Amino acid sequence: MTRRVFLALLFAASLPISAQDHEHGFYPDVVRGEVFMELEPIYGAHVDGEYPLDVPAASRRALEEAALNFSAMIYGWSFHYEIGERARRIDENIELKPVALIPFGDPGLQVTEMEFRDMRVTLWVDYHLTDAQQRRMQVWRTGTIRNAQAVGYGPSGSMEEFPGWLPVKRAALEDAARGALRALLRASERNRPKEVTGFISLASFPRYYISGDRWAVSARFRVQINEIIPFAAY
Repeated sequence: MTRRVFLALLFAASLPISAQDHEHGFYPDVVRGEVFMELEPIYGAHVDGEYPLDVPAASRRALEEAALNFSAMIYGWSFHYEIGERARRIDENIELKPVALIPFGDPGLQVTEMEFRDMRVTLWVDYHLTDAQQRRMQVWRTGTIRNAQAVGYGPSGSMEEFPGWLPVKRAALEDAARGALRALLRASERNRPKEVTGFISLASFPRYYISGDRWAVSARFRVQINEIIPFAAY
């Protein structure tokens, strides 16, 4: 844990435990959200390798998840979606590529509140935007952006196949992004295009939960479409 993050957690521990005054979302120069982490991380059939977590370890994980969410909100992914068509034997394919990532320990990350209750650590985290990031966020507020939402799922399997808590959550979030694109762009059989390219970003912090033996996430997205290629072009 970096000294900056350690001091941030010490500062947060002295703050009030009530979070009623906070709101998810973003403001001109700040993006904020709430993240929680269980001290007894048992995910369906999987027992986490670090079980049980202490409060500093759980807090670090919460900050790592917050960095993942802020990356998805500010930068998002570029996408290339081959929608596919069964009659023409064209398979569906959705490629997502992160535009940029905010690392754990980024100086823009700031813990504003920390609560420990019922074997769960909850953090409210702000991310202070640079001027360039503010301009990027402004793009996501324009009228050309479409809204979409979906539920995504992480991988399931044996303990030997379990890749770790953060990659699983990242996989679930990207699965939700693909589902949101699929629901938005597969409008009809008649008007379905062949390929679509653009960008997709997270609209607000998502809600993770356990479904069966794997992580699931409910998330809202913003979609910017750059190019639509119809079947007639081929």
